[in-house]
Order: sequence, then C-alpha cells, then structure tokens
Amino acid sequence: MNTLRFSDTDYADRLAEATSTGSLFDPVIEQRTHDIINAVQTKGDAALVEFTARFDKAIIHPDDLKVSTAEMLGAALKAGPRLRESAAAAVKNIARFSRKSLRTNWSEKNIQGAVVGEKFDPFQRVGLYIPGGTAPLISTALMTITLAKEAGCPEIVVCTPPGPDGLINGSLLFAIRYAGATEVYKLGGAQAIAAMALGTSSVAKVQKIFGPGNAYVVAAKRLLFGRVSIDLLPGPSELLVLADDSAKAQFVAADMLAQAEHGSGHERVWLVTTSKRLLAAVGKEIDRQLPSLSRKNYIERALKKNGWLIHTRSLEDAVTLTNQIAPEHCEIITRHAGRVSKSIRTSGAIFIGNHSPTVLGDYIAGPSHELPTGGAGGCFSGLTADQFQRRTSVVQYSLSSLRESMPFVTHFAQLEGLEAHGRSAEIRFESRRTKRRSRPASRPKSK
Repeated sequence: MNTLRFSDTDYADRLAEATSTGSLFDPVIEQRTHDIINAVQTKGDAALVEFTARFDKAIIHPDDLKVSTAEMLGAALKAGPRLRESAAAAVKNIARFSRKSLRTNWSEKNIQGAVVGEKFDPFQRVGLYIPGGTAPLISTALMTITLAKEAGCPEIVVCTPPGPDGLINGSLLFAIRYAGATEVYKLGGAQAIAAMALGTSSVAKVQKIFGPGNAYVVAAKRLLFGRVSIDLLPGPSELLVLADDSAKAQFVAADMLAQAEHGSGHERVWLVTTSKRLLAAVGKEIDRQLPSLSRKNYIERALKKNGWLIHTRSLEDAVTLTNQIAPEHCEIITRHAGRVSKSIRTSGAIFIGNHSPTVLGDYIAGPSHELPTGGAGGCFSGLTADQFQRRTSVVQYSLSSLRESMPFVTHFAQLEGLEAHGRSAEIRFESRRTKRRSRPASRPKSK
C-alpha cells in the first residue's frame, strides 16, 4: 500500500500519481489494441483463432467459436440448486430495478399545434462482453444480459473467453443462458470487441456493445466508437472509501481487498479519510487479512501499484478529492453519511454506511455493477436498461400547424442563406393555391 498524508512535503506531487486515470489511456495498451483490431478486420476468423490460442491458450476451430446448443444444455443440467437459487434472486432484483429506468413513448402538441414526441425501440442486436480468465464473472452475465432482455432486445450476443481446454466455465455458461442470451461465443479480450463491432464470418456485427473488461477491452471499445455504439468505459475495478473515525477498520480493509482481487493488476483502491487513527488501523487490517486470502498474489500486485491510504485535512477536502478521482465504487462511512453522499457527483455507485459493502452491488442489490472507471465517471453514468433502447424523435404537422410555423421557418432560412430549406415548406401552400386557381368556376344554377 501507498500512504499519503496532507502534511507530507511531497503531498501534491504524489496526489497527482494517486489520482491518475490508470490504464484507461495507456499508449502502449492502445497501440497493441489497435494492432489486434486491424488483424481482426483484415483476417477475420483466422485472427480470432490466432489470438485465442495466444492469449487464452485454447486451440479452437472457427466452426467451434460459437457455443453449441449441446454445451448450453449441458451447463444447465449440471447447475446445482444453490446456483439456480442465487441466480434467480439476483435476476429478480436486477429486472425489477431495470424496469424502473426503461423509457416509454410520449407525444404532445408544440406551440404551433404540431404533434411531436419520442419513441423508444430496443436495439435489435446487441453484444455483451463477460470477463472470464482467472475469475469467470457470473454476476456480470446477470448484470448485463438481464437488462437487454428487459429492454426487449431480440438478439443478445455474448462473448467470453474460454479456458485452455476450449470450454467456458459451466456456472458462467448456465448464468448466460438463464439470463437470456441468444448467442454465445468463445472469445475474449480486444479481439472479441473487434469481432462484434466489425463482424466476421462467424460473428455477425452488432449495433451496440456493452460490458466491462480489462484494459485492452476498454481500449478496444474506445477505438471502435463510431463503428459501433458503445455503452461506457468500464475497466479494471475501483473502490474509494470516504471515511471518518466512525468507520470500522476491518470492514474498510476487507472491502478494499475484495475490489483488488480481480487479477488484472490494474485495479485501484483508495481510503480517503480525515482520521489518522483509521488510516493506521486499516493498514494493519490489510496486513492481517491478506495472508489468508486465496488470491493474495493478485491483490498484492494491485495494492503495490494502485493501493492508496490518504489522510486529508478536512471532510471537505476528502469530498473534493473523491469527486476528482471519480471512482467506480464509492463507500461513504462517515457521520451523516447520507448527507455527505449528496456532495459526491462523479462516482459510478455510492454505498452508504458501515453495512453496505460494495460486494452487494457486485452481486445482488439490483443496479447493474457495470460502472465507469479510470476517471470516466466525471462524464459517464453506470449501465441502465434504457441504454438498450434507441431513441427516435417523431414529428407530425397538419396544414394549420405548418401555416402557424411558416413565418419562423422563412426567417431562419433567410438568415442562414438556405433558400431551398424555406421553399421546401412554402411549396406545400403553393400547390394548394395552384389547385384552387385551376378549379373551374361553378356555374350559376338555372331557374
């Protein structure tokens, strides 16, 4: 862990290091990702097979990239009752929360009497990335696919990396099927994002890509933005605990260790506190709890590089620093934590009080755990079901509402020097005047 106190002479310089954007804009990662994307674009399935062998150590024929129906059914049959019960509980909360954020069609009359509004249609084909590797994220399958299903997306494509045996973790595969995916591919990393964005012989192109991933996955999403729609930039996990001396050191330490264990080495955790006592106690608790954890090697690597214990002069300074970092997860464990939370405006998700560990948001609470990282929380929000909907504005004018609008249309067209714009509206009245002039005069009735 790295310890930083406001009284340190190099506080400002080291604070800049602690608040950097991490791996989100790493030029080396970006260049490697660019090369992967180019290879997929030019070589298609051959590149996918090559990268799967190189990065996942799995030898897969192009025909086997797509998970078969038999594999899906096999995973379903092997799923135990506890997995089924846990998945059902999570999906119930996730689906219920998701329905609250779906948008509905609306219409009203504008000032000139025209009918205007919006309609919201589900994307017809979406791509979801589910991290695998050292930790197959079953929860991510539920936290993304469920939203797509609730939004009504008919084609839900999932990519997740296989193990060296060329297979996907059985529990993860069950969760993918249970949540409602319609296609599953044994693809990981930047190459999976490229395949969904560009299309290959095996993987048809999608309209929008969702899901968290490692630094290369996030870089691929950034580089392919515009070729395909992108949800947000959820990279390696982050947690910032904003605390005073009312926080329990063992709770804070446990939560920081949990978010550092994913395995990429780019995870970031911070304790930002006004309490010297808590700062020291959390450091001791991390040292005490870490040796017993099965993934301690992954955690140690992340903490050494991106683990910070920061002592601030005041709660106001702590809040300012939190908003500057824009963490993926923010735990607020202070007196009047609910009041303090109103000042946090850049975090992906906020967890309030000693008894709201981030793991509840990871697994069961209801909101999706796909959240912005690397400082992107300053301009992105977390994943919601309405992001699976495509918005279209709808406009319908009658002749009378068009007439009411003409003075303004004509004036704007003159100001902009766009004569054809104005004429495209005026011609509708010209055609009616022409018809009236060409209509034969009525004959007087005979007596």
